[in-house]
Parts: sequence; C-alpha cells; structure tokens
Amino acid sequence: MILHCVFLRLKTAMTAEDKQSLFAAIVALKQVIPGILDIKYGPNVSPEGLHGGFVDGFAVTFESAEARDAYLIHPEHVTVGERIVSSTDGGLAGILVFDLNL
Repeated sequence: MILHCVFLRLKTAMTAEDKQSLFAAIVALKQVIPGILDIKYGPNVSPEGLHGGFVDGFAVTFESAEARDAYLIHPEHVTVGERIVSSTDGGLAGILVFDLNL
C-alpha cells in the first residue's frame, strides 16, 4: 500500500466553503479511480509550529504503487489537480507531496 500525503499552502482568500468544495472534489475521486482505499483531509493540528505554511492537506491510501501511478494520470485527477494548483499560494510551490510505502 501507498500513503500519498499532499500538504497545501492554500490562498488566504479561500473561504471555508471554498476549501470544503475543494476537498469534496478530492474525496469524490475515490468513486471514479480504482485502487483508492481511503481519503482523509483537514487542517494541520500539530502543536510544533513546523508546518512551513502548509496548514491544510489530504492523504490518499492506495492499494498499490500501480494504483497510485494510474491515479496520477487519470483525467479526473488531472482536472482536480489543476484546481488544487490554482487554489494554492504560488501554484506548484504551494504543494508538497510525500508518499510512503505502508
């Protein structure tokens, strides 16, 4: 299994409703892309203060590296990915991705 962690530095102009809509679109990917086992999202709740401005994020659990790889090029993911990039401060610089083997 792969844990695909995505940390976001969202634009400050985003409202709570904008964030909820964005995360709903991410969660909806589970219904259309095979191999997604779970999706969790939310704000960073660490008390350490080491977030570097990445205060929101989500994690996708995939059944395999192959499922993750298929997700990366899936048209629905590409569309949602473009929305994520346009919602972050600095575009791609506002996104940090970290994958772990489970």
